[in-house]
Amino acid sequence: MTYKLKRNNKLLISVMGVLVIIGALIVLSASSTYSLEKANSFTTFFNHHLMVVGMGLLFFVLGMIFPYQFYVKFTKWFLLAIVFLLIATLLFGENVKGATRWLDVGFFKFQPSEFAKIILIVHIAYMIHRLGDRISSFKHGLLYPLIWIGGIAFLIMLQPNMSTSFIITFVGLVMLFVGGAKFKHFASVSAVLILFVVGMMLVFPHSRHRITTFFNSGGVAEKINDQVYQAQIGLGSGGLTGVGLGKSKQANLFVSESYGDFIFSILGEELGFIGTLFVATMYLLVFFVALLQMKNIQDKFGQMLIFGLSFNIVITAFINIAVVLGMFPTTGITLPFISYGGSSLAMFAFSIGVIINVSAEGRVLRLRKRLVRLSEYFGK
Repeated sequence: MTYKLKRNNKLLISVMGVLVIIGALIVLSASSTYSLEKANSFTTFFNHHLMVVGMGLLFFVLGMIFPYQFYVKFTKWFLLAIVFLLIATLLFGENVKGATRWLDVGFFKFQPSEFAKIILIVHIAYMIHRLGDRISSFKHGLLYPLIWIGGIAFLIMLQPNMSTSFIITFVGLVMLFVGGAKFKHFASVSAVLILFVVGMMLVFPHSRHRITTFFNSGGVAEKINDQVYQAQIGLGSGGLTGVGLGKSKQANLFVSESYGDFIFSILGEELGFIGTLFVATMYLLVFFVALLQMKNIQDKFGQMLIFGLSFNIVITAFINIAVVLGMFPTTGITLPFISYGGSSLAMFAFSIGVIINVSAEGRVLRLRKRLVRLSEYFGK
């Protein structure tokens, strides 16, 4: 069992490393033309991305070395701190393309909503652990984590950042169901909250336009928006094996955000269907390996922490892919470990670090229990 856990941890690190390397190569290709136009250099955006990768590595190490029980003592304080930061973002944040999502603290800018996702997952995992069997009661158990999910999602919704609000709500609800909530409670609460989120999406002009355009398009990319249309041209151009790294035509300012939210299109153009299938399989592998690790963890907090963090990675990845394929309204969701960006890459890397930490700590706890049983046996 110990060997399997070590092997799985190495596999998680390898998968993350492969995705980060693929991401760096595609970012270089997808951003070079835009970088030349904006900064008079092909590699300005790429160099910044390498710095972000370095920061992600730091967060990965932090997640891996801090014992996960540490979060139990401070989870509520972390949550209160992120609430403060989300409110500060609404009051003092930088408005970009009609949304206030970035907080500038002088020497760097970051998106508090990305940190909020991870902190909320940690807190929900802790509440499921603390509530125990009471999670099956709506009034005495389920209601408390729902208040936190709704509160955080609402603050992010006001930015407006509907896609992140949706992910936070969905991941939180699935965690509660996996953690022991009754199906009737899960189904009814999910229906109410998702309807509320969709209703709020229709309140804000930019999200309402995206949703109504998507549903009026009948699934035809050209009718959704030019970004999706150009992205699908890129995907189609890649064929089975792609046109080759650095040879994308759609990256030459045809696909906006080609190095960010729509990087999957350039990946498909340059690496083809085989490349996109490989990347999608890597995300599924992360989730599958995490579930194997979860099965071997004995405490509920560790189990739910692994599930929530890995589920967040895989659901974010497939929503991003669905947007590029024209199967979902356009969002601002990044492709984990691959898209250009700072806050999201750092938090996804931190998530992998924590998953490894939980599985390693679980292995130590099992060894301790075996030693105790052995000492009791020989002490008789």
